[in-house]
Amino acid sequence: MNDWVKSFGNNLVGFFHYIALFAIGSMTVYSAAMAFMVMGMQGYAGINDILLLFIYLEIGAMVGIYFKTNRMPVRFLIYIGITAMTRHLIEVMTEADDHGMEVLTTSITIFILTLSVLIVKYASSRFPGSKEDIDDVR
Repeated sequence: MNDWVKSFGNNLVGFFHYIALFAIGSMTVYSAAMAFMVMGMQGYAGINDILLLFIYLEIGAMVGIYFKTNRMPVRFLIYIGITAMTRHLIEVMTEADDHGMEVLTTSITIFILTLSVLIVKYASSRFPGSKEDIDDVR
């Protein structure tokens, strides 16, 4: 009985993961298509628009990698954070008011996120996970 309940619970969690990933992937494609259409109607794409498309691309890649490998690539989440902070920095810098401290803190945040990518990349190459570690999580 215990094995059946455990198996049933694992199947429900797996089903939820696939439904949620499909919904996230679908909404990402829809949102990217809508943003692209708005850019087309405007006749141009600003740097914020292009960075937004990169965020959609990174989310789509992250969902695709999870579908193929059942692993969540943490680096892609950090890339999304870096891109979002870059968009914010551009918005702050284009305003006429003096936002020196916000520019500084946003730049430091981007630098820290970049360092975290390097740390994660180094750690994953130096200490690769094994298949058994992944199977234990599921």
